[in-house]
Amino acid sequence: MNKTVCAILLAAGSSLRMGADENGAAINKMLLDISGADPISRCAAAFDGLVQEMVIVVSEATRETAERAARLSRVPVRIVPGGARRQDSVLNGISATGCDIVAIHDCARCMVTGKVISAAIKSAAECGSGAAAVRVRDTIRRAETGETVDREGLVLMQTPQCFDRSMLLDAYAKAEGTFTDDAAVWRECYGSIALTEGSAANQKLTEYGDIAFFRRYTGGSRMRIGIGEDTHRLTEGRKLILGGVEIPFGLGLLGHSDADALIHAVIDAMLGAAALGDIGRHFPDKDPQYKDISSLVLLKKTGEMLEKNGYAVSNVDAVVTAQQPKLAPYIDEMRKNIADALPHAGIENVSVKATTPEGLGPEGNLESITARAVACIMPL
Repeated sequence: MNKTVCAILLAAGSSLRMGADENGAAINKMLLDISGADPISRCAAAFDGLVQEMVIVVSEATRETAERAARLSRVPVRIVPGGARRQDSVLNGISATGCDIVAIHDCARCMVTGKVISAAIKSAAECGSGAAAVRVRDTIRRAETGETVDREGLVLMQTPQCFDRSMLLDAYAKAEGTFTDDAAVWRECYGSIALTEGSAANQKLTEYGDIAFFRRYTGGSRMRIGIGEDTHRLTEGRKLILGGVEIPFGLGLLGHSDADALIHAVIDAMLGAAALGDIGRHFPDKDPQYKDISSLVLLKKTGEMLEKNGYAVSNVDAVVTAQQPKLAPYIDEMRKNIADALPHAGIENVSVKATTPEGLGPEGNLESITARAVACIMPL
């Protein structure tokens, strides 16, 4: 027969190891915004479609967040209160379902994937147990002595940990003492547990310093892309500046600032990716403070503006269309200037190319130079 599965999502912990934020306020990690979603919602979404029902074990502080996640689920969800210890919370969750298999998961592991979940469930359906784990790869030493511990055969336990529900209930009924996970309860009763393949990405959100890593890792789903384009007229009596590089030539670009069309295109691409308007909105050409200003200064200001809105530039790709002069000798210096103004990017993530219009159009007639750019930004 096909066995039914219930996910038991644990979200009732006290988050004591998370500590406080920079303002001294206590942090409940279950309520954090991790790239647009809280850990409870992320875990509920990961299990949705892989199980027949869910039970979310909550504290009073996390109940509302869990209820919101439940409303978005495609499978039935029950909300139950947690207990004094983790194992008490698990038992409350198990008691709220009648499914054949229970998949117990800490919501602090909010980057869990369907592959990891499915492997553990499959193992539990076949042999009664299945717990995600990864082999220890780092050198391990004892803190007191510096002595190396043999890592051969050692694993790091993760969740989900999946079990035949009736057998796990029996194990809990016989268990004495405090256990850090359900695999320990199972082993106490049955002597062994089947391990399934976990993931290096299936980390546990535990301390304050983890938050930035989790947000950056999960930020792939919030990658944003913008495009920018700028054209300036070529005229006598002006310097030709592109990418912050002064290029020897008989004509220069006309504009209120230094008229660096390349940098202006990059700025517009960045602002567009963050939906923050365009260069004219933030640096108007009627404002005297921007008269003849270096566009690299404006680029740096734009990068700071993005940071205030929670983003950093991941990479830039730009192309300059000009009949003359030849720009190839200056490309790497342009890339370096852009990268230096955007420290999160790095020169390896800045591409600048040049092309000629083959004598066609205003660029081909030496009337203007045009630059186009694409910028990708990611959450900090």
